[in-house]
Amino acid sequence: MNKLELIHVVKDRTGLSKQGAIDLVKLFFDSFTEAMVNGERIEIRGFCSFFVKEYAGYTGRNPKTGKQVQVPAKRLPFFKPGKELKDRVDY
Repeated sequence: MNKLELIHVVKDRTGLSKQGAIDLVKLFFDSFTEAMVNGERIEIRGFCSFFVKEYAGYTGRNPKTGKQVQVPAKRLPFFKPGKELKDRVDY
């Protein structure tokens, strides 16, 4: 399912106008993104949790040249499914 398909599902199930469904989905994802940018953990009980994992910088090696390169620190989003979601997918 992509974002447009989600908008159609929200529109059909809630009776909102198409623009209302677009605004609702946009608000959800904007709020979600903002929380992740701020390093907050997002937990939807029974479904999943999202969190940001921080990695320290390190010295790596370019596989082509063998030359050492400094890899900067980074933050990456992670997804962890909840028990109910795992059980439903595994049926």
